[in-house]
Amino acid sequence: MELEYFQSKSGRIEEVEVGARVVFTKTVSESDVYAYAGITGDFSPNHIDHEYMKAGRYGERIAHGTLLMGFMSAASAKMRIGRTVSLGYDRVRFIGPVRFGDTITTRYTITSVNPAKKRIIAEVVCLNQREEMVASATNIRAYVD
Repeated sequence: MELEYFQSKSGRIEEVEVGARVVFTKTVSESDVYAYAGITGDFSPNHIDHEYMKAGRYGERIAHGTLLMGFMSAASAKMRIGRTVSLGYDRVRFIGPVRFGDTITTRYTITSVNPAKKRIIAEVVCLNQREEMVASATNIRAYVD
């Protein structure tokens, strides 16, 4: 079952269930891409130069792959499972282009829980409106008391 939010009652790792899933959905706009370029300083023509991209493989500008990492973080924040921090994302892959106007659904699914190490592992995928995977990663979270 996909939830908008998951709220742990006690905040304890023993309460976290493998398979718990939350989703974050956002339609990527031109202003999102330009704002992200301004914040990060990544003004690659892939993202902001329509004429440059017209002649290429995609035929149009595409969103930054790392913008999708922000969506992954947003999905993670909806998984309220206690006082945890992200230790990072492993095996990050940008699989397909995200075009302006694409609606991206990010699914954050807990795949393993290690109470001894106080770690939670989650699979994170971003899918466009056609259910095509455009990004994936593994997130590692740690409990901090």
